[in-house]
Amino acid sequence: MPLPKDHIFFGYGSKLTNEQKEYVDSIIDNQLTIVNAKAGTGKTTLAVMAAKLLQLELVYIFSPVEEKALGYTPGTVEEKEAKYTVPLKDALLEINEELDRVIKSEDNIDNVKNGNAWVTAMSHVFARGTNIKGDKLVIIDEVQNFSKGELKKVLTRIHDSCKVCLIGHDGQIDLKDPKKSGFIPYLEHFRNEPYAKVCELNTNFRGELAKHADSLTW
Repeated sequence: MPLPKDHIFFGYGSKLTNEQKEYVDSIIDNQLTIVNAKAGTGKTTLAVMAAKLLQLELVYIFSPVEEKALGYTPGTVEEKEAKYTVPLKDALLEINEELDRVIKSEDNIDNVKNGNAWVTAMSHVFARGTNIKGDKLVIIDEVQNFSKGELKKVLTRIHDSCKVCLIGHDGQIDLKDPKKSGFIPYLEHFRNEPYAKVCELNTNFRGELAKHADSLTW
């Protein structure tokens, strides 16, 4: 059941590249979608749009690179994690969602109770012991900054009732030791599973400056 040919998809339907259509179709059709894509390719925005289209609760999981420092940062959990949820918030704004209404938080209890809050954002630091099940799309973002152990910790919490989208770029690893990234090992681990699909996005929509900056390697 791929995205219908003429579906408006929040105004993006006619603008999607073939790679983006394949990516969205995979999220709709498969339990697990893994995308290895450069910055500016729309990978997070399209996944959030797919969750809204499918009317699934969204669980957005990220990795704070300075995990040890996070617990010592002042403020609530939401305040500690705020800078890591910017891609999620940008994507929600693209589909005209009110952030204070749709993202679950301690200050948003009324919307949680009445069902208007459909997005949960959390660090993998707080994922241990959780049980993720039900009709949900789990987006694990910036996966290149997860170690193999951290990815295993998160993925083993997820029931088969959920869809999962692993989003990353192997060219932007922020770990002190890039060899510890679990992204490519898990990408290859799942590549040939019947319920999974690996996608790539190559068109940077931010413009020539961003595209040229991303082309520098070392």
